[in-house]
Amino acid sequence: MKVRNSLKSLRTRHRDNQLVRRKGRVYIINKTQKRYKARQG
Repeated sequence: MKVRNSLKSLRTRHRDNQLVRRKGRVYIINKTQKRYKARQG
């Protein structure tokens, strides 16, 4: 999982990327391409 300051550019890189908020943190998850997993730090 990558930790990024901004997830906006990461979200547009694949069409299956989803922006999810869990426990006050913002995550990008992708069910088909697992390498796009990221958290906003």
